[in-house]
Amino acid sequence: MATSTKSKPISEVSRLKNLYYSKIVEELVKELNLKNVNEVPRLEKIVVNVGLGRGKDDKKLIEVATNTITKITGQHPVQTKAKKSIASFKLREGNVIGLKVTLRDEKMYEFMDRLINIVLPRLRDFHGVSNKAFDKSGNFSIGLVEQSVFPELTFEETTTAHGLQAVFVVNSLKPEYSRLLLEKFGMPFEKVREK
Repeated sequence: MATSTKSKPISEVSRLKNLYYSKIVEELVKELNLKNVNEVPRLEKIVVNVGLGRGKDDKKLIEVATNTITKITGQHPVQTKAKKSIASFKLREGNVIGLKVTLRDEKMYEFMDRLINIVLPRLRDFHGVSNKAFDKSGNFSIGLVEQSVFPELTFEETTTAHGLQAVFVVNSLKPEYSRLLLEKFGMPFEKVREK
């Protein structure tokens, strides 16, 4: 049985994916003076996770966090479990300590679009995401204190508050290139104040 290799119609391709391939790649090649299109930084995946911390034994918190991740990403999360026991943290090997989802391709771009254009502007006293949240490889992390800013969730689903983190895994030569890519997508970085 032959599989179809047709690409999706433009209407079905997410807005940011379309923007990346139609405009951003070309702009980055010029701005960064790259010799090869394959050197252009690209977003590979977004990992959304919730650390359960003290609530590791709380079944209700696990249910609420599972519901949150499922609703905001469209995928069911995988439970992360402790690999070894640590008595001082009252942690036993095999305890559920978090939940995570890995988003790729269409779902990744759709999640990023909603995060940048709907969720971040709803944050109280928001002045932009931190410029210091990049690691040495150019991956970017953003943490949210509570899940109530996501419009997909009802008030009842946000009564048990918990935080979550999104890690943007970017394939780039330098962290500065990753930042430039995220800026092109519309990520609102905080302005550096002049002294």
